[in-house]
Amino acid sequence: MKIFIAATPIFNAAMEVEAYRMCDKSGERALPQQNDFRFSKADALLTPGLDLLEQIGVEPLAADKPLFVDINRMHLLKGNPTNLKEIAPERLVCVLPGGLPDDEALLERCENLKNLGYPIAIENFPLSGVNSPYLRYANYLILKNNDVRRDEIIRAMANQHPKIRLVLSRVADTAAYEWASRDKLTRDALFSGDFYSRPITKGDVQVSPLKVNALQLLREINRDDFELSDISAIIGRDPSLSISLMRFINSSASGLSRRVDSIQSAVAIMGQQEVRRWGMVAITENLAEDRPGEVTRLSLIRAKFAENLAGIFELGVFQSQLFIAGLFSLLDVILSKPMEQAVQEVAVNEKVRQALVDKTGDLYPVLELIYEYERAEWDTVSILLIRNNVDIEAVFDAFVDALTWYNQLLTSIDEQDVVGKA
Repeated sequence: MKIFIAATPIFNAAMEVEAYRMCDKSGERALPQQNDFRFSKADALLTPGLDLLEQIGVEPLAADKPLFVDINRMHLLKGNPTNLKEIAPERLVCVLPGGLPDDEALLERCENLKNLGYPIAIENFPLSGVNSPYLRYANYLILKNNDVRRDEIIRAMANQHPKIRLVLSRVADTAAYEWASRDKLTRDALFSGDFYSRPITKGDVQVSPLKVNALQLLREINRDDFELSDISAIIGRDPSLSISLMRFINSSASGLSRRVDSIQSAVAIMGQQEVRRWGMVAITENLAEDRPGEVTRLSLIRAKFAENLAGIFELGVFQSQLFIAGLFSLLDVILSKPMEQAVQEVAVNEKVRQALVDKTGDLYPVLELIYEYERAEWDTVSILLIRNNVDIEAVFDAFVDALTWYNQLLTSIDEQDVVGKA
């Protein structure tokens, strides 16, 4: 399938993810033809993202959260998304453009969506203002955080449509998020943007004592050869790592038919390769405990996405290093210090260091594509595909596989929780 697709998180003021926004575009043409009316008309009729949802469902993109999906005028008239019979209406938030004309046929379609249980969002303030008939069906209004009319619109909406929840998009950094999440006008809003994953340019010099064991374990398992007895000792000093290991070894994911009751036995049974794979995931979660859950999710999806892209970029020999590069691509955010300092806390090889710190070397083109892809910068993604002679379908498959892998990982963790409580 030739399609660009990504899902970006939408947070509340407590830095919890409440929903995701699907960003999709047909990949039939590598770059847009902005001056050709035929192409823009054809694009309006395409529903690549909705077609994909019909195949894979909402869960890979949004887990158990609602998914905001763009629905334009032509989609409405075609009956989208009511044709997705396998997806519950409450899982899809229909995002309508604010410039829709006051057309009876379109308003009738909106009323039908509302009656069927589909939440509706309006992106950008409607042309007819607070008197727009579309607002009577809306659950959300999406505004750009940098819109010069932002406060004026918010006050007008609060007076006329107090039940419509505000979503502020393009929140650029942590400072903008913290200000907006505390401001009286916007503290009850939802927020989207790059603020939760922005690179750290300055930060703490010391690592939290609670993270020292995890970092020590990380250094050990990143060695080409390590002693399982040393690993057992490090894990045994950390309750959260011990619990994670025992839940994993006694879950269905391990494939064992009998319970294992000691850390030493678990490590011996798993061996170096499986301990390394378990450790990478467990340590990332451990280090990111005081960060938004989305940071852990994004780190893991980047890791698997990068690993999947290894062969596509003819870097198969570096597959494991790409997994680590993707996993540690938010290490500066997790450790609250610049990346150059953060990578000194872990034992990464020079290729991984070059990709993360210098943004150069064999591995960086893969990370560069991943960064632009997840931000839905599709024109830049198209250029990178051409530059690296990479096929869009292969990238699409690699991304969907990474999403599927992550959701299977979540299922495994849920099973571990059940086992741990048994």
